[in-house]
Amino acid sequence: MTFGVDTKGVYPIAATPFNADMSVDYGSVDRLTDFYHEAGATGMTILGILGEAQKLEPEESLAIARRVIARSRVPVVVGASNPSFAAMRRLAREAMEAGAAGAMLAPASHLRSDEQIATYFQHAVEAIGPDVPWALQDYPLTLSVILSVPMIARIMKEHPSCVMLKAEDWPGLEKISALRRLQTAGELRKFSILTANGGLFLDFEPERGSDGAMTGYAFPDMLVELDRLHSAGERDAAHDLFDAHLPLIRFEQQPGVGLAVRKYVLMRRGAIASDVQRSPRSLLTPAGRSEVDYLLERLARKDPRARL
Repeated sequence: MTFGVDTKGVYPIAATPFNADMSVDYGSVDRLTDFYHEAGATGMTILGILGEAQKLEPEESLAIARRVIARSRVPVVVGASNPSFAAMRRLAREAMEAGAAGAMLAPASHLRSDEQIATYFQHAVEAIGPDVPWALQDYPLTLSVILSVPMIARIMKEHPSCVMLKAEDWPGLEKISALRRLQTAGELRKFSILTANGGLFLDFEPERGSDGAMTGYAFPDMLVELDRLHSAGERDAAHDLFDAHLPLIRFEQQPGVGLAVRKYVLMRRGAIASDVQRSPRSLLTPAGRSEVDYLLERLARKDPRARL
């Protein structure tokens, strides 16, 4: 399935469902895959930070990847970031052999200088192979690695197999504009830009040059509609839809508790059976659940998808 420099649309970041005993809930993996299909997603991204990839055993990661890829009707991008280049290579190569569309790579959190970053991605691409298309994850808020515009441009120039930037710097609107200006001037090759941050800035990111969203907001069907409205030039309608969802998007983006909120909403929407997380984990208190329920009730007045 196609995943390249022309990729557009919505690639939801998938959660990883667990049973009460902390084993992987493969039934909910299937249900969640179907949920994204029914939402109209262009593709899927699995085993990212939202997917609690760092809490999985290597065999679990491979089993999830193979299961989703076998079931999916859309391209699947597999998060392959790992402190071990050997483990990165194994997951990326075996996922590609199973039919994955590409990989997602993030800089290791210990990197500080541009030369360290450049060397890291040289080794990462050598590990997964230059034939594997991949997305560069720019997420300094969590990864603590600053990828400047010149550094991103350097990575793109040195690695033609990097076909996408997953943009989730904050603030990031000017960064998107700066990269697009370099492309317009002929100083930087073409690549796709999909944005994240829970969709918190999706009201303006398409107007700055993004090609869509790669994020885990629990209403991927809303993200698909928002993408369609932006593409159709229906600016006011797009902003109206975004504004209706903004309180819940904001609540989901709270550091420390955001994953608990997202899994709870996915559970309420029937996409997964349980909102269980593996440790280390954050939990929603009864007060927090009540607040999410209230936000959903208010959202349902404007968007019937929230009537649960």
